[in-house]
Amino acid sequence: MGATGYFSHRDFWKHEMGAGHPECPERLSAIEDRLLVTGLDHALERREPGLAALADIELAHGRMHVASLRGLNDMLREDMNAGGPTHTSLDPDTMINSFTWDAALRAAGAALEATDAVIAGELENAFCAVRPPGHHACRDKAMGFCFFNNVAIAAKYAVERHGLKRVAIVDFDVHHGNGTEDIVAGDERILMVSFFQHPFYPEGGSQSDAANLVNVPVPAYTKGMDLRELIEMMWMPRLEAHRPEMIFISAGFDAHREDDMGQMGLVEQDYVWITQRIKDVAQRYAQGRIVSCLEGGYNLSALSRSVEAHLRVLADV
Repeated sequence: MGATGYFSHRDFWKHEMGAGHPECPERLSAIEDRLLVTGLDHALERREPGLAALADIELAHGRMHVASLRGLNDMLREDMNAGGPTHTSLDPDTMINSFTWDAALRAAGAALEATDAVIAGELENAFCAVRPPGHHACRDKAMGFCFFNNVAIAAKYAVERHGLKRVAIVDFDVHHGNGTEDIVAGDERILMVSFFQHPFYPEGGSQSDAANLVNVPVPAYTKGMDLRELIEMMWMPRLEAHRPEMIFISAGFDAHREDDMGQMGLVEQDYVWITQRIKDVAQRYAQGRIVSCLEGGYNLSALSRSVEAHLRVLADV
């Protein structure tokens, strides 16, 4: 069996959105600490990603969106050099600093390099421990802590640049991946399956009834056993029918019962089970090819334990 890649970079720590913001650099530190303490670190092949090419970002995003983020970044760098403000707000939740552009390009770069390595057979699967996250980033808009949609970019890249005919995106974040939906709705090559707490952020949940989307809204306080049943009923038949040649995961761990950002009741064993079900499909149809990218998860202890559980299944340890 091939190795499990672990893609991360110090640039991801430099992007920060102000004191007290839940989407903070400490999230990655908590994961790193957990990997060291548990010895899981030794089972992973570490890689440092480069910056994604803008042409690849634009597989999923409009040129104006990319240009405006770049312009804001340049302005912030000039302001910082002149001793001016270090952050600017895009919305009440989403701020950029002078390091955000590089971190966002590198987060997408991690997803793309992981895709290349897994398709080439150098790695069996990969986890991208990245910030900023991506699944709320729409084609033409940053929102919800997200700037570029790492998973949607990688899925588009797999079909456009690598010529795969069918891929799947699995999103198990507590929030609906509205940005991913915005980008992939109607693209029959890409099946997106998700569950999310509803009603909740982002307002309205799913906005599309496109045939390639399997959205499973669930009420607050839904627990793991109920969710497993829904996954078996709603996701699995569609994943089996799609026969994806590669699977991308929007791995948000904020549906954990200890995470205050949501009100769902998952525990580590639920993430083990979900990851194993995804892996079963990948082994049947996709030569085991999975690229997973970190999305949400804000309780540092629950996040690090859940990522460990997810990685143990991916790495078979």
